[in-house]
Amino acid sequence: MQVVIISGSHRLNSQSSKVAGYLAQAVTAADSAAEVVVHDLGVDPLPMWDMDVWNAPEKHEPHWGPLSRRLQAADAIIVVAPEWNGCAPPAVKNLFLFAGNNLLAHKAGLLVSVSGSRNGAYPIAELRASGYKNTRICYIPEHVIVRDVNQVLNPGEPASEDDRYLRERIDYAVKLLLAYGRALTTVRETPGLVDHARFPNGM
Repeated sequence: MQVVIISGSHRLNSQSSKVAGYLAQAVTAADSAAEVVVHDLGVDPLPMWDMDVWNAPEKHEPHWGPLSRRLQAADAIIVVAPEWNGCAPPAVKNLFLFAGNNLLAHKAGLLVSVSGSRNGAYPIAELRASGYKNTRICYIPEHVIVRDVNQVLNPGEPASEDDRYLRERIDYAVKLLLAYGRALTTVRETPGLVDHARFPNGM
């Protein structure tokens, strides 16, 4: 089982990066054999998508090449999206433009949003409504909203009952993600089932 975690904040040393690190530990705790890679778009950002991704792929190889190969090998993906002005950040939407060539197709995806306050629902709604059409990523029904992020998921014991509950909820969501990841392998590997040549884009 290979899992890629995307930290979708543009910022260095972001709270989203902290959350992504915690999620990586949760995946390892749920499946010690899982291979987990965290890609922080604040540390290693992608350029804005343009048609050279198709026409001159070598232009984007330094940044997109390594990440695309990780996504190709992945069985499951976790997308950590901070809520900025009620939206998912541009880096996350830009990633889905790059990944529109079946790298994520029929793979389990867990959405995790991050808020410095009591918000955080909007990125979940936005990404459930978009980002899947041509990538064909399969968001699982469970998602996680990390509210008051500065006060939770910090090193050590839970700081509050809310923090304890959130950690339990993350463990639950991660276990579901891994189960979906294993189950969807059957979809991808069934001969003749997936036809991206005839139906390259979603409707």
